[in-house]
Amino acid sequence: MSLPPEKASELKQLIHQQLSKMDVHGRIREILAETIREELAPDQQHLSTEDLIKALRRRGIIDDVMKELNFVTDSVEQELPSSPKQPICFDRQSTLKKTNIDPTRRYLYLQVLGGKAFLEHLQEPEPLPGQVCSTFTLCLHYRNQRFRSKPVPCACEPDFHDGFLLEVHRESLGDGTRMADSTTMLSISDPIHMVLIKTDIFGETTLVASYFLEWRSVLGSENGVTSLTVELMGVGTESKVSVGILNIKLEMYPPLNQTLSQEVVNTQLALERQKTAEKERLFLVYAKQWWREYLQIRPSHNSRLVKIFAQDENGINRPVCSYVKPLRAGRLLDTPRQAARFVNVLGYERAPVIGGGGKQEQWCTLLAFLCRNKGDCEDHANLLCSLLLGYGLEAFVCVGTKAKGVPHAWVMTCGTDGTITFWESLTGHRYIHKPTNPDEPPVAEQPKPLYPYRTIGCVFNHQMFLGNCQPSDAVETCVFDLNDESKWKPMSEEAIKSVCAPGATTSLPPFPPLCASTIDASVTSNEIEMQLRLLVSEHRKDLGLTTVWEDQLSYLLSPALASYEFERTTSISAGNEEFQDAIRRAVPDGHTFKGFPIHFVYRNARRAFATCLRSPFCEEIICCRGDQVRLAVRVRVFTYPESACAVWIMFACKYRSVL
Repeated sequence: MSLPPEKASELKQLIHQQLSKMDVHGRIREILAETIREELAPDQQHLSTEDLIKALRRRGIIDDVMKELNFVTDSVEQELPSSPKQPICFDRQSTLKKTNIDPTRRYLYLQVLGGKAFLEHLQEPEPLPGQVCSTFTLCLHYRNQRFRSKPVPCACEPDFHDGFLLEVHRESLGDGTRMADSTTMLSISDPIHMVLIKTDIFGETTLVASYFLEWRSVLGSENGVTSLTVELMGVGTESKVSVGILNIKLEMYPPLNQTLSQEVVNTQLALERQKTAEKERLFLVYAKQWWREYLQIRPSHNSRLVKIFAQDENGINRPVCSYVKPLRAGRLLDTPRQAARFVNVLGYERAPVIGGGGKQEQWCTLLAFLCRNKGDCEDHANLLCSLLLGYGLEAFVCVGTKAKGVPHAWVMTCGTDGTITFWESLTGHRYIHKPTNPDEPPVAEQPKPLYPYRTIGCVFNHQMFLGNCQPSDAVETCVFDLNDESKWKPMSEEAIKSVCAPGATTSLPPFPPLCASTIDASVTSNEIEMQLRLLVSEHRKDLGLTTVWEDQLSYLLSPALASYEFERTTSISAGNEEFQDAIRRAVPDGHTFKGFPIHFVYRNARRAFATCLRSPFCEEIICCRGDQVRLAVRVRVFTYPESACAVWIMFACKYRSVL
């Protein structure tokens, strides 16, 4: 493989620096003198190269050099999202320990050196060794790279001590193979997105803070090293309240040959902010004008859910089109329906609100949603729409209402044949839309809608925003001919692109790649199953009942659970006949079999058991009385990206019928 001349010279320079640092030349001279003295015969006038290499190898010099020059092959497929990277370890002098780095690339080493003033945890006692306690985890995203810190116990001064090695390079204009210099890096405006997650003792996650770190101040600091104090603000209604402070150190590696003046760096950042502010101002002026025109069509439009801006977790208003972008899942998800299932198993939780007063609006950035592993219906709809766009479908997020006028968001795809399909991101269900004609005579049979949606105010994706201007905003009578401006009022695509296209403004959070699951499905399934067996046995013991488990019957439940998940993913039922046949063979004549399947998106066995007991059918099985009662339980965990999972549990019993 041939290298470009500039890359080859950089590589030679790095190797030369490393050899000088190890004083390899001096050691070679010593060995050369020693070899000539000891091994050169009097009649031999010269020493061959092979003899010298043998002598160097024998004394371990070559091995030492190869250990120090630790290269990686640049063959990682760009599209393959991996698990979040663990922190890279450095020693106290901040020289790289044995970690594979590409010597031709520039890196930013970010160290988190503890936190302070997390006053909410001021009274929290010091956790005892081995004691389960609430933890903080810091998640980072920078230019398609994701990292996760080690969990640390929640405290007023949390003991964060992690390092993250971030690669800094440009992918465009043929610069991807060249080491980025100071000027190049100054033009890379992507911030480092930091999300702080709290996990309680039951495994429930809470979003504590979301912060965009401007790292380029390091380019103007002496030796390419700087220390920062970052104040983290709360989220949602607490976005103006400080939750704590992180001490951060930034360092460029390899060290910069020349640093920029701080004045140059500050000027560049000020120009970017000014440019972004101007673009956002012009879009706001355009959006106001568009809204005035929309209201002039029909005054009743004022009550329709036409959402042009939405607040993120930091309380910042952003155009809704910026929450959606074509997202490719690499090899983690194979089909659009599998993507819908993945979004469905991410937890649903409405934005927390203090006191009454209805729903608190909070559309999360994608990283905050994925790290927390749960969010509101808008978060689910934005992610599903992004994934469907990545699969090449014409997808839109719909904003409207469900029954009783509850605001809701779902996804719509438009087929090339005109078929309109609604995707419910919270359940994974799909519905074909067939509009009813309000002008038809009453006797004419109209298609009855199966979907739960009542009204629709607007649809949008990363390039388009359309307001519904049909006489009625009822979904069942709506015609989704998006090119007909008498039915759908469009916004200018150029205006949307000016603030929502990638790189259009520095205030847009970049989209992170999806990460593979870190959950071992078999191990987790076994753990939950064992815990449930224990809980059932204890519950029956309290009722004065003995418990006899039948392992074979438990095993026979597996195909049913696999079939249920397959049906949720593909909408196709398969394998039910074999399951029924196996159960008939396993249950003797005169015996009765009862089974109860249930589905969860969390892995807390005790919580799942409490939910199961609330079902009279399940309680009947768990508390079964009779002759020759045999119980069975089977758990099957299906893993998805971001460590999301679908947990299927089936309780069953067989007993002799005594009339």
